Amino acid sequence: MQTASFTGFIKALFYMIAFYYIFRFLAKLFLPLIVKKVVEKAGQNMQQQQQNTWNNNQSKDEIIYNSENVKKPRETKKVGDYVDYEEID
Repeated sequence: MQTASFTGFIKALFYMIAFYYIFRFLAKLFLPLIVKKVVEKAGQNMQQQQQNTWNNNQSKDEIIYNSENVKKPRETKKVGDYVDYEEID
């Protein structure tokens, strides 16, 4: 069985710190490129959806109005009678 040594601990700590700084450096280097690609792809998808929607709407030239509701005004529901309360002294 091996025992932990102080030099092993320092070595592991050094590797962890080195990995942290290397990861930060690479993230600063490559993350903006990745984000730019994702934003461009999302923009292209939105433009394509907008064009598809625009093309579908242009093919529908007729407008349909529902005139049934316009002719019939809404009836107010009669819930109950009005009761006038008087104050008792």
